[in-house]
Amino acid sequence: MNREQISDLVKQMNVDTATGPVDTRIQKIIVRLVTDLFQAIDELDIQPSEVWKGLEYLTDAGQSNELGLLAAGLGLEHFLDLRADEVDLQAGLTGGTPRTIEGPLYVAGAPESVGFARMDDGSESEEVETLIIEGTVTDTEGQLIENAKVEIWHANGLGNYSFFDKSQSEFNLRRTIFTDQVGKYVAQTTMPVGYGCPPEGTTQALLNKLGRHGNRPSHVHYFVSAPGYRKLTTQFNIEGDQYLWDDFAFATREGLVATAVDVTDPAEIQRRGLNKPFKFICFNFKLLKDVENAPPAEVERRRLCA
Repeated sequence: MNREQISDLVKQMNVDTATGPVDTRIQKIIVRLVTDLFQAIDELDIQPSEVWKGLEYLTDAGQSNELGLLAAGLGLEHFLDLRADEVDLQAGLTGGTPRTIEGPLYVAGAPESVGFARMDDGSESEEVETLIIEGTVTDTEGQLIENAKVEIWHANGLGNYSFFDKSQSEFNLRRTIFTDQVGKYVAQTTMPVGYGCPPEGTTQALLNKLGRHGNRPSHVHYFVSAPGYRKLTTQFNIEGDQYLWDDFAFATREGLVATAVDVTDPAEIQRRGLNKPFKFICFNFKLLKDVENAPPAEVERRRLCA
C-alpha cells in the first residue's frame, strides 16, 4: 500500500467512525502516528508475530515501570531537549544554562531549607567521600537571584536513588535549597556514582539487541526556578567518569560538565565543619527571564510524590 492508501485507511478507521465529541489535537496526533506505524510495517515487512512481540515488550516495560528509562535510552528525551533549544532560539531566548534530561527518578516534596542543606543521611559517610556543591543563581546579565528554588537529587554510592531503592531513608540525597540573599546555595552530600540500567530489565534487553550499553556517568540532577524566570531542568556530569561522553541517555552537554576538586587544607575542612578531606564542585546557574508568548518551560508529566 502507498502512503495515500494508508492515510485513507487510517482516516476511515479513526476519524470517520467518530460518533461523539472529538479531541482534535489527540485525533491529529493519533492519526499521524498510526499512519507512520502502518507505513513502517508495510515498508519493513514487519510480520504479525513481530508486531505482537513489540506490544508485549511495551506491556512488560510499562509493568516494570521502565518506560521513562526507555525514553531516555532511545534518545526521545534528548530529542525533546534539542527541539526545545531550537524553539527557544527562535524566540530569542539565549544565554542561559543548558537544559538536559530530567530522567525518571525525581520525587516531589524533598525537605526545604535556605542557603544550605545536608543531603545525605550519614549512612555512607565511612565508605563514600563527602562532596560539597556550591554555586549561585543569576540571570543572564549576572544579576544575583535571591530565593531561587534549587531542587537537587542524585544516586548514592551504589548508583541507587531513594524511594526507588527501599533500603535508603526517605529523601536521602534529595533536597530543595532556596538561594540566600546573595543568590547562593550550598549542598553537603556524598559523591554519586554512575549506574546502569537493570541488567535483566526491559530497557537493557532492547539495548542489547541494538549492541548498546546502558550506563550513565556520575551526575547530579537539578530543577532551578524563580518567579519571573523560566524553569530550568538540567544536571551536571562529573569529569573523569568513563561514560562522561558515552552516556546511554545522551544527557552530557557542553557547559554541563563539572570537576570535583580534592580539598585537603585543614583550615577549609574545619570551616566546612568536617573532619576529613572532601570533594568540592562549584556549579552556577543562569536563568532566562520569562517573556510573553514564550514556549512553556514547565513539562507536565507524571512524577512520584512522597
